[in-house]
Amino acid sequence: MLSVIKFTIGVVILKGSNLTVFIFSALVIGILFGWLCPHLAVKTDILAKIFLNMVKMIIAPLIFSTLVVGIAGHGDIKSLGKIGLKTLVYFEIVSTLALVIGLAMGNIVKPGEGFSVTTNAHDMQAAQHLATINPNNSISDMIVGMFPTSVIKSMADGNLLQIVIFSVFFSIAICAVGKAAKPVLDILSSTAKIMFKFTEYVMYFAPLGIFGAVSSAIGANGIGILKNYAKVIFCLYTAIAIFICVVLYGICFFARVPFWKLMNALKDQILLAFTTTSSEAALPKSMEIMEKFGVPRNIVSFVMPTGYTFNLDGSTLGVAMAVLFSTQLVGINLNLEQQLVIMLALMFASKGIAGVPRVSLIVLAGTLTTFNYPIIGVAILLGIDHILDMGRTTTNLIGNCVATVAIARWEGQFDDEKMHKFLSKDKRRKHLLEYFAERRKEIKLKLVNED
Repeated sequence: MLSVIKFTIGVVILKGSNLTVFIFSALVIGILFGWLCPHLAVKTDILAKIFLNMVKMIIAPLIFSTLVVGIAGHGDIKSLGKIGLKTLVYFEIVSTLALVIGLAMGNIVKPGEGFSVTTNAHDMQAAQHLATINPNNSISDMIVGMFPTSVIKSMADGNLLQIVIFSVFFSIAICAVGKAAKPVLDILSSTAKIMFKFTEYVMYFAPLGIFGAVSSAIGANGIGILKNYAKVIFCLYTAIAIFICVVLYGICFFARVPFWKLMNALKDQILLAFTTTSSEAALPKSMEIMEKFGVPRNIVSFVMPTGYTFNLDGSTLGVAMAVLFSTQLVGINLNLEQQLVIMLALMFASKGIAGVPRVSLIVLAGTLTTFNYPIIGVAILLGIDHILDMGRTTTNLIGNCVATVAIARWEGQFDDEKMHKFLSKDKRRKHLLEYFAERRKEIKLKLVNED
C-alpha cells in the first residue's frame, strides 16, 4: 500500500509540471464536442476569450519588467544598439525567405486552380470591410506609430513594440541616474519574478481555453469544411513544414543549438499557440523557457516582443501563398516580375500590425486592392481562417524563439552550459517518468497476485 502512495505522489509531481497531456486531451475533447454538439460548442468560445484575456493582462508588466531589468541590470547600453540592428537585419532576411517559400508553394501546388467552393454575401461583405482597413498608410506613419504617446495606453492596447520602445528609454534613464534608481530596479526585478509565477498560475487554465477555442471553431464551421478546403490547407501546412525544417532548422544548426531538443522544450507552448491561434498566449512562458535554455534575459525580452511586430514568419508566408490563391481563383496568372513586386509590397505591409485581429486577411485584402485584383479569395478564406491561423501562429512563435537563439549566438552571449544543464534536467525527468511507468506495472501485477 505504501508503494502505491509513493508512486501516486511521484506521478502527480511530475505530471503537474507538464501540461502537455492535459492540453492535448482538451484538443481532442474539443474536436469531438464541436463535432457532436455544434449548437452547444459555439457557446464555449467564452472559455477561450477568458483565458486569452488572462494572458493579455500578464504580457505588458512582464515585458516591461524583464526588459528593463535585462538592460539596466547589466548596465550595458552600448550593446543594445548592436543587438537592435542585428535583430532587424535577421528579421528582414528570414521574412524574405518566408515570402519566397510561400510564393514558391503557391506556384507549384496552384491551390486556386479548380477550386469549387462558393462564397456567400455575408463573407463577401466582410472581405470588402477588411480591404478598407489599412493600418500602415506610409512608412512615416509606421515609424511614428512605434513611439507611444502614453505607455498606459500602449499597455491597455497590447502594443508590444511601443512597450519595448518605452522600456528601452526607461532603462537608459535608470543607467544615467545610477545608484539613486536602484530601488526602482529592485522593484522591477521582484515584479519580473512575480509575473513569471503569475504566468504559471494562468497556464493552469490553458486546457479550458483550448477546449473552448477548438470546440467553438469546429461547432461553427463543422469538420466537413476540412474536405472542401483540403488543397489550400495542404499547401499552407506543407510550406510551413518546409520553412521550419529547412530555414529554422538551418539557423539552429549554424547557431550550434539542437533544434529538435529546443522544440521539445517548447512543446507545451507550441501546442498552446496552435490550438488558441494566439501567439500572445504562449509568449510569457516561452520567454521564460528561452532564458532557461541559455539566452540572456535582455535578448529574450527585446527580441521576442519585437519579433511579434517585425518577424511574423508564418503570417508572411501564409499571405504570400494566399495572394496567389486569390489570383488563380479568378484566372489571373502572375508572372515573375509581378510576383516580385507583390513580394516587395508584402515586406512592408506585414510589418507593424501584429495586434490587429485577422491580421493576415487584412494584409491580403489590402494587397489585392492595391493591385486592383478581385478580393473574392479573402471571402472564401474567411471560412477556414481559424484553421490556417493555427499553423501561421505556431510558425510565428517558433520563428521568434529561434530568433532569440540566433541573436544570442551572433552576439556571443549564448550560454551553452546553461543549455546543457537544462537539457540534462529534462532528461532526468524523462528517466523518472520511465521509472514510475515500470513501477506502475509492478504494482498492478502485485495487486492482481494479491487478489
